[in-house]
Amino acid sequence: MTPSRTTSGGVPGPAGQPAWELLLPAAGAPARRRGRALQEALREAVRSGRLAAGTRLPSTRELAADLGVSRGLVTEAYEQLTAEGYLRGERGAGTWVGGAVRVGGVASTGGVAGTGGAGGAVGAPDVRVDFRPGVPDLSLFPRSAWAAAQRSVLARLPHRALGYPDPRGLPELRGALAGMLARRRGVVADPERLVVCSGVAQASTLLGFVLRARGLRAVGVEDPGSPEHGRLFASTGMETVWLPLDGEGLRPEPLAASGVRAVVVTPSHQFPSGIAWSAERRAALLDWARAVDGYVLEDDYDGDFRYDRAPVGALQGLDPERVVYAGSVSKSLAPGLRLGWTLVPEALLDEVVERKRTMDLGNPVLDQAVLAEFVTRGGYDRQLRRCQRAYRERRDALLAALAEHLPGTGVSGIAAGLHVIARVPARFGPPERFLARAAEAGVALRPLEEYGTARPADGDVRLVIGYAHLPPSAIAEGIGLLAGVVGATAG
Repeated sequence: MTPSRTTSGGVPGPAGQPAWELLLPAAGAPARRRGRALQEALREAVRSGRLAAGTRLPSTRELAADLGVSRGLVTEAYEQLTAEGYLRGERGAGTWVGGAVRVGGVASTGGVAGTGGAGGAVGAPDVRVDFRPGVPDLSLFPRSAWAAAQRSVLARLPHRALGYPDPRGLPELRGALAGMLARRRGVVADPERLVVCSGVAQASTLLGFVLRARGLRAVGVEDPGSPEHGRLFASTGMETVWLPLDGEGLRPEPLAASGVRAVVVTPSHQFPSGIAWSAERRAALLDWARAVDGYVLEDDYDGDFRYDRAPVGALQGLDPERVVYAGSVSKSLAPGLRLGWTLVPEALLDEVVERKRTMDLGNPVLDQAVLAEFVTRGGYDRQLRRCQRAYRERRDALLAALAEHLPGTGVSGIAAGLHVIARVPARFGPPERFLARAAEAGVALRPLEEYGTARPADGDVRLVIGYAHLPPSAIAEGIGLLAGVVGATAG
């Protein structure tokens, strides 16, 4: 890079070289992954302290010229890391390294699933179309590829591997998952601090038992949020405190006044509202956790499914010592596999591993080995791409059907995940009659009010509509049936 460029915003690195030098390998990556490589390199530069908090970054035009890449790639990288809380931007003042990141955690290895709406879409004999959220399309399970991975594993797995496993999980699976999560979700992923578990549900109970033993008596949950979070922690003896949300995330004042020292959040795609937490609220949550010596459980239940841009990186990457990260294959493969993971802060690791050992002695070895093979050989990435294409198509089909049959219906939340929030105008209501008529027509729905304490009185019908498990034809049929029975009310 030319000295004239680096003086505009570059900061010295080792041996007096500008810190931007560390981005050059990313700029030389193959074109199809250059953007992701640039984001990973910039994220790691902030995380490692090479770019200190408060450092002013060059303009997108200057950095693109220095690196020999398009300005669009740099702009996208800045926007992505600003959304994640690594950077902050001020109109007319440029882009700066944010202050939310806790430097000095474990190093990244380089290179979902969850409780949100779990078990909702269970069919019944009188249900023609089931829009309840929580279940992926199980017909997309890659049977042939999974069977091939099983055959490969059985052919080479040594006999000794069939003994009692490490309660943390097979080393090869922990390594494969750590690399995948660092690459796809931007987490700080040390295989030694990754515990294989049965999913986010078990990760929650493991953490609940550990925190309860440490003297904590309550956990905060998002309002609205998944009722399952409260039930899981209740099983460990902890009370639930509902904490209100707005359009950016948890509201800081009620959180500070709640007295809790642990919270469960879904910041990348909040369930059920569908928002992505703002960078400011992410930073505020971590500041709170540090101030109260508390912990955050990040349920990354569908973090891989974003349809309009790259997914926002996981909160855990900003402070791996305060965030317990949990995910699973429940939404990407199948919930029946009961395979998930949790990345645990160093201070809690031994207690979590011991609790896992006494709970079930570890997950089945063969299943772990097959998943490791599937991830390592690229099968998991291919499955995610397949699901993403299908779910994007189904979301588009749902929006089109709503616009055609229930005009005026608003859909909120980011273009991501396996569900939407639909706000049906009051003229199609009232809500109780709307839901009753839907049930009579064989359309299963779940109202938003089931997921929190708020009960709006404006007469609009707010629905949490799951679409991932339904083909476009069934989506169109279901919304058509719904319009047929509530249309008279609108008239």
